[in-house]
Amino acid sequence: MGRKQRLLQQLRDGQQMIRRDKVNLVFWLSMPAILGQLSTIVMQYIDTMMVGQLGANATASIGLVSTTCWLFGGLTASIGAGFGVVVAQSIGAKEYAEARDVLRQAITVCLAMGITISLFCVSIHSWWPVRLGGSPEVASLASKYFLIWSLTLPVMQMLFLSNGMLRSSGNMKTPMMLGVLMCALDVVFNLVFIPLWGVVGAALATSAAAVITTSCSLYYLVARSPELRLLGEKFSIFNIQFSIIGRSLKIGLPMAVEHAVFCGAQIVSTMIVAPLGAVAIAANTIGIVVESLCYMPGYGIGDAASTLIGQSYGARRGDLIRSFSILTVGVGMGVMTLMGIVMYILAPELMLMMSPDVAVQAEGVMALRIEAFAEPMYAASIVVYGVFMGLGDTLVPCIMNLGSIWLVRIPLAYILSQTMGLRGVWLAMCIELTVRGLIFLLRLRLKKIRISSNPLTP
Repeated sequence: MGRKQRLLQQLRDGQQMIRRDKVNLVFWLSMPAILGQLSTIVMQYIDTMMVGQLGANATASIGLVSTTCWLFGGLTASIGAGFGVVVAQSIGAKEYAEARDVLRQAITVCLAMGITISLFCVSIHSWWPVRLGGSPEVASLASKYFLIWSLTLPVMQMLFLSNGMLRSSGNMKTPMMLGVLMCALDVVFNLVFIPLWGVVGAALATSAAAVITTSCSLYYLVARSPELRLLGEKFSIFNIQFSIIGRSLKIGLPMAVEHAVFCGAQIVSTMIVAPLGAVAIAANTIGIVVESLCYMPGYGIGDAASTLIGQSYGARRGDLIRSFSILTVGVGMGVMTLMGIVMYILAPELMLMMSPDVAVQAEGVMALRIEAFAEPMYAASIVVYGVFMGLGDTLVPCIMNLGSIWLVRIPLAYILSQTMGLRGVWLAMCIELTVRGLIFLLRLRLKKIRISSNPLTP
């Protein structure tokens, strides 16, 4: 048993942990999660760079439907995250058989939802890009890209679920390695498919990489995971356990609703940007990808926070919940502040890598340098949300997220875009993320954590 696993076992067994052990555990769980998120960033960078060489229309076509992809892709992922919280709490309580029962139900529910949403997306792929305000040339390419993405959605959903379950068990290394594998496969397939089919080739490359990576992830989860392997056990998709599903949906449904409404706001933001022209759409799309260099590490630390808090809650360790909350939030804000400084300094070079279009570069540099100032508070909102998710407390944080983006970002973006163009959209985003981080820190400060004698009771 490695050092990390021994520390996790100490947590579950109720043993005392010194500060150095807590810091080490945060580090060992956070670093693989951050590296896994960075592999996703690298894949997005490579996709955007290669598509960017095809021109502003090609980049704009993917940007036009990207928020819609986040919307539908995240719906089932949010439900899967609810099951993951219950798994983390069950493992923290050393209820391993119960954790495997939760996994079985998660596979059934998430696969069914993934297929249903995929069919819906296929049904709207031809006309939706037009409704988003894309020009005929951009909308035509976007429609083809969205169709291929829609058909791959169930596969991506199972990848999100399996990697999330491994992280809930404390295994951050395997999802990281799978992320690197998917990135490498995507590069190889991009080199083959994009020269042949352009934007369609980019979609096919991502889909092919997802199919292979998902197969590897599911195999490891059901056959190799010490806590969650199902190999050799009877399993039927028709064996529904409503008590488990109910507990998981109580956590996951607020997250799914929040994600839907949140992405709805992002779609509205896309519609605000679309009339500004292909250059603005392309710069906005590339800017979002480049900014992920800053915030994806925050999400990695947030994943670690959810695992640590969830297992501490299951083990009824109130002392560890508070100390891990402070540690993870501090690390997240520190890392994203540093990344924001790097992004501000290197914004011209990063945009030059992503697009040969000088106008797109200029708009993108402006946007990134505005956004750099929001990174510390953005980190706070991401990691504190992870803390609350580990506790199974998702409803109020979801309302906070939605209130912030709909009451602050969208009205400001619309008003400022009228006179400032894309600069106004990103300034509104910077202001909103700062407000959001402050209210999340305030709620964490005021949060009273109560642990019942049996925290796993629905």
